[in-house]
Amino acid sequence: MEKETWIIVGLGNPGLPYAHTRHNAGFDVTDILAARWRVSLTKRKCSGLLAECSVDGKRVALCQPQTFMNLSGQCVAELMQWYKCPLDHLMIIYDDIDLPLGKLRVRRSGSAGTHNGMRSIMQHVPDQGFPRIRVGVGAKPNGWDLADWVLSRYQTREEQDVMADAFRRAADCAEDWLKSGIDHAMRQYNQK
Repeated sequence: MEKETWIIVGLGNPGLPYAHTRHNAGFDVTDILAARWRVSLTKRKCSGLLAECSVDGKRVALCQPQTFMNLSGQCVAELMQWYKCPLDHLMIIYDDIDLPLGKLRVRRSGSAGTHNGMRSIMQHVPDQGFPRIRVGVGAKPNGWDLADWVLSRYQTREEQDVMADAFRRAADCAEDWLKSGIDHAMRQYNQK
C-alpha cells in the first residue's frame, strides 16, 4: 500500500516583483521548510513548484502555487487529486491583514475571510475542513489601497525581524502539525 501524503501549501505570487511582500508570507514559510528539509521547490507539477520528501516518517509534498494568488485553488485542487489525500492532510499557510504583525493563528478549519487565495481554494475543495496557519502581516494603514498594502514589503528593520521570527515559528508549527497533529499545534502556537 502506498504511503499517505501530507501536503503543505504556502500561498503567494510567483516572480521577483512579489518576493518577500506581505502577500507572500506563505512562500517565505515554505522556503524555510524547504531549507530545513534540504529540498528544492523546483519540480513543476499541479500548477505549482513542488518538493517531495520524508519528514518524521511521513511523505510530504511542499508546494508554492504558480497560478497567482487569486487562482490558488486551481493548484490545490490539482494537488488533492494527484495525491488523493484527505482534506485533513492539507495545510495552507498564508498572510492575514486582520492579525497583528508577526502573530500566528492556527485553525483546523474555517472560512476564507477576506483572503482571495483562500476564497479560491474554498471554491475548489469540498469543504472548509483543512488546517491552516495564518501569519499576521498587520492592518492596512489609513490612506493605503489594500492591494498596494499586501504587495508592499516590510519597511523597517524591526518589522523585518518580527516577520523573520514569525516565519520561523510558522515553519515550526507546520512541523509540529506533521509530528503531533493539529490539536497539539493549535495549543502550542495559538497563545504565543
